[in-house]
Amino acid sequence: MALKHDAKGNRIAWKVEIEKLDYHHYLPLFFDGLCETVHPYEFFARQGIHDMLDHGGPKIQPVIPQLIIPIRNALNTRNRAVICTTLKVIQHLVISGEMVGESLVPYYRQILPILNMFKSMNINSGDGIDYSQQKRQNVGDLIQETLSMLERYGGEEAFINIKYMVPTYESCMIN
Repeated sequence: MALKHDAKGNRIAWKVEIEKLDYHHYLPLFFDGLCETVHPYEFFARQGIHDMLDHGGPKIQPVIPQLIIPIRNALNTRNRAVICTTLKVIQHLVISGEMVGESLVPYYRQILPILNMFKSMNINSGDGIDYSQQKRQNVGDLIQETLSMLERYGGEEAFINIKYMVPTYESCMIN
């Protein structure tokens, strides 16, 4: 892979078709890069994950157990930028393939405690303008959005497990 510059910004120029990559090897490797904060490493990790999730389909679900430790490590950095990136990746992961959301439920006890700590970290700017909402950098809002997606795509047991780890969470499925 290489960094490709074009009019739309930076992208990854893949030397091999993404569908032909060994997901058991490369996807956890990219997830390990979620902790990176230096360019171009953080770009390659983030973009590599999104590209692989876009093209993975049924190859993603069997790799879920290998992704939990890198996700937990990224969330445990307590770096707001890393947490925001990781939450966006979790959201993309949940919708990336069938049964992926349900496959994450057994691992909620490992990835949700840090979300419980940061859930109320919304920025109070008073009467000022908060641009972090537009850029999706507000940690509290992203956590709420992620928990809702985990519940929506996690099946019947998702809400009970989320509520156990994040007691203040209110279901998004109630009419």
